[in-house]
Amino acid sequence: MENCMENARLLKEGINKTGRFNILSKDIGVPLVAFSLKDSRRYTVFQISESLRRFGWIVPAYTMPPDAEHIALLRVVIREDFSHSLAERLVSDIQKVIKELDELPPRATVEAANSVNDTQKEICSYGRRISDKKTSGVC
Repeated sequence: MENCMENARLLKEGINKTGRFNILSKDIGVPLVAFSLKDSRRYTVFQISESLRRFGWIVPAYTMPPDAEHIALLRVVIREDFSHSLAERLVSDIQKVIKELDELPPRATVEAANSVNDTQKEICSYGRRISDKKTSGVC
């Protein structure tokens, strides 16, 4: 258990050093690290969780229960087989994901682009429905 707590401390310190997260978990009880984004305007913890899967990590992201549902967080439970080197690798992979997400356009721009694409799809769909109707030989 002491080893698990030490690896949780190491992971917490590495995540904290990125400067991007608030650590929500305490150093007592179950060895886990729960953390939220300080600024989720560009991307969310859900995007981070999904991106970490490419590296083989399953780091759940979820919102808190009622009265705290505005808080979304990531959680890593430290198991007995979670080593010092795995903690360092996870921190490194989190840093890679953050760097990749930082290079993407802001979410507002992406949402606006999706809205434009949806409008274009609706227009094309309407145009196909009109052109699929049989005509009476009149242009």
